[in-house]
Amino acid sequence: MALRRPRRRDHDNHDRWLISYADFITLLFAFFVVMYGISSVNEGKFKMFSSSLSSAFSSSQAGEGSIAHLTQEDIFLRSLADRRNIKQAEILRKRDEFIKKVTNDLSRVMGALVKNGQVTISQTNRGVELEINASVLFETGQADIQPAASGVLSEVAKVLVPDDHSVEVVGHTDDIPIHTPQFPSNWELSAARAASVVRLFIEQGVVSKRLTAVGMADNMPTETNNTPEGRARNRRISVVILAPQAERTGAMPTAGATE
Repeated sequence: MALRRPRRRDHDNHDRWLISYADFITLLFAFFVVMYGISSVNEGKFKMFSSSLSSAFSSSQAGEGSIAHLTQEDIFLRSLADRRNIKQAEILRKRDEFIKKVTNDLSRVMGALVKNGQVTISQTNRGVELEINASVLFETGQADIQPAASGVLSEVAKVLVPDDHSVEVVGHTDDIPIHTPQFPSNWELSAARAASVVRLFIEQGVVSKRLTAVGMADNMPTETNNTPEGRARNRRISVVILAPQAERTGAMPTAGATE
């Protein structure tokens, strides 16, 4: 009878924890390598970033490689500039609203004369300019407003009365000289016509201190004086309703010649 060899007993491995520990150490090392990589500064990118900030927030030149630190004075000046920009934007908004409203009001009351070409309404950098052909208002060589024209100007006055902006009334003639006892030159004629319109506006309730009468004679023509049609267009009265911030008797509107 054959003898059976005793079965070899397996011994427990008590060092298996070393494998897990080694894995843990490896992972921990990898973690710190990643953290170090994240925390490393790219000098080139940092310089580019700081240069952009310097250009945006200060007057320092790009590429200095350091972030500009704003002083209290810098912050104050920037705040002041922002307030000025806001104020300027508000002024422009009110100016645009004013010009639009006056243009619409004048177009409403002067619509018929605008259609037949005797009146033009335009927007300029000074405000709203209403040009009325002299033939609508005056007899040739005269500065007294015709009775039929008083109604036209009264309608304009109704637009001006509720407002408080300055108004310039400018007389223009063509380049044909005038020599009469009443008007020795086109200067006197153009100034007298402007004054007649101003006087009517005052009678209709426009505050006098808002008004200015200007005579330009034939120094600002809008058309050539070589044709009868051009001279007729140059004989006109310009009523300029000044927008906010516009100066009186500043840049005069393009104007015409004598009668």
